Amino acid sequence: MPISYYFPTPRRCHIEWASSTMGNYSIIRECELLGFSHLHEFQVLLFAVILLIYVLTLLGNLAIISLTFLDFRLQSPMYFFLCNFSLMEMLVTATVLPTMLADLLSTHRTMSLVECLTQSFFYFSLDSTNFLILTVMAFDCYVAICRPLHYPTIISGPVCVKLVVACWMFWFLSIVSHTLQKTRLWFCGPNVIDHYFCDSALLLKLAGSDTRPTECMDLFLSLIFVMTTMLLIILSYIPIVPAVLHIPSSSGHQKAFSTCASHLTVVVLGYGSAIFIYVRPGKGHSAHLNKVVALVTAVVTPFLNPFVFTFRNEKVKEVMEDVTKRIFLRDPAAWR
Repeated sequence: MPISYYFPTPRRCHIEWASSTMGNYSIIRECELLGFSHLHEFQVLLFAVILLIYVLTLLGNLAIISLTFLDFRLQSPMYFFLCNFSLMEMLVTATVLPTMLADLLSTHRTMSLVECLTQSFFYFSLDSTNFLILTVMAFDCYVAICRPLHYPTIISGPVCVKLVVACWMFWFLSIVSHTLQKTRLWFCGPNVIDHYFCDSALLLKLAGSDTRPTECMDLFLSLIFVMTTMLLIILSYIPIVPAVLHIPSSSGHQKAFSTCASHLTVVVLGYGSAIFIYVRPGKGHSAHLNKVVALVTAVVTPFLNPFVFTFRNEKVKEVMEDVTKRIFLRDPAAWR
């Protein structure tokens, strides 16, 4: 449905005319994000729901980080990785949700081209770092369950720090040069992006120059990155499954199963939405469906992660109960 159906006087991008040896061309300075404008009657309700989810997401992930620093029982490699994962989830939502919330209550849904490229860069680099941390968490589960005697040596403190720094830097550096290539393109319009954030594929549709090499690189990076990390996670879990089944004690069996189940739940949610949007063929034919599925990565998964990791983890629930007693009930025994 054309946007003019809902807005009789649609906004136009600011266009600057220039000249070159190839003639006159228009350069886009601002892009219009359609977002959920087709749901104009429900935008206030949608704003309230997403704002509530955003606040709960921040509080839930901050709670995980705070609990890890407050209680010595959670100061282990597993929870160190979980803290970094929670931090990344908050940063991913921060790149998208504030703009989405502002657009839901605004009639001026435009972003400068520089802001679009910046948002696209940080969203995909941070989200990709999340996949790397999930891969490291799978490796941590493998060592803890399959090689418990060697765990302190393999997953030592310095190794944890190096793995997290590598996750933060690897994809960030690998995507910088690719983003810089996009800044060299001429974006000649139209200036409309049918999404609530600057998705890379939709942003390239605004370019007037040849984008085939850039699009191929986007697809290549998506395939290599998503499939490689997913394969590493699968390879980590292949020996984990029989190892868990052979644990003699029921308590150890339950503890290992709950840890792996929490991790696998997040993996399925994250990789399922990523493969659907960025890897599957014909991904550009259903804009509204892509927006809904993208909400899983930007809104639903970061919101559910704190609940998944706390409700299925007995140690975290125990720490939460003790911290609650310390703060609200002033129970001296909880401090010991």
